[in-house]
Amino acid sequence: MARYAKEGVRVALVCATRGEEGDILNPRMDKPGIKERMPELREAELATACDLLGVTQIYHLGYRDSGMPESPGNKHPRAFCNADAEEAVGKLVEIIRKEKPQVVLAYDESRGYEHPDHVKVHEWGTRAFFDAGDPDRFPDAGPPWAPSKLYYFATFSKQRMQKLAAAADAEGIEHPYAGWLENWDEMGFEDPEITTQIDVTDFVELRSKALLAHATQIDPDSFWFAIPDELQRRIYPWEDYTLAAAHVDRDVPEDDLFKGIS
Repeated sequence: MARYAKEGVRVALVCATRGEEGDILNPRMDKPGIKERMPELREAELATACDLLGVTQIYHLGYRDSGMPESPGNKHPRAFCNADAEEAVGKLVEIIRKEKPQVVLAYDESRGYEHPDHVKVHEWGTRAFFDAGDPDRFPDAGPPWAPSKLYYFATFSKQRMQKLAAAADAEGIEHPYAGWLENWDEMGFEDPEITTQIDVTDFVELRSKALLAHATQIDPDSFWFAIPDELQRRIYPWEDYTLAAAHVDRDVPEDDLFKGIS
């Protein structure tokens, strides 16, 4: 996001929930009154991160956080996982038709991390990508607009973990990847097909700052920061994506999300 924003691309982000079920994962933020203000704080954290990255517009769908699988939050009537599919897809279609993006990004299936809201963003985001260009779908949501490409974030990449783990071992740096790699199959992860790698060498430190802006969710001493930015820049300075659909010629591998778009 930061790289393309700096290049002059308009970047819009859609957020499905306000994080009502979120835990305080940063001990520094575990103070009286924080949990009660979680939705307000999560919105503010997102806004700060987006300001750092250069995101132009944030859209909030207004649903309630569903919580982790099998948690009480799953049963809340306003939870995103319980939303009417047509309503949720219609909201996304309206945003797509308003923004007219050339590229849409969504979560991948991320087997092994079955957060209900991530699953629905994957499912309904994919449907919205196709429905936005169909004049017979959601006629009241604005004139049809067909984005050129749909990508999934390659969320859990085994090859990325292996390379960073090897580099950290060589430097004598303790890292969290050994357990992940040893139990990869048992945890249910499937390595995504990486079709597209975006060089973010100049934005690795900014990425860390944006992550830290989510202060209730991210502990500065957690595994997210086990690998120093300098090492990540040197060993794996890319963000990985899977090209899921395209209305232009597919020519992979790619190093640009806009490849093939005139």
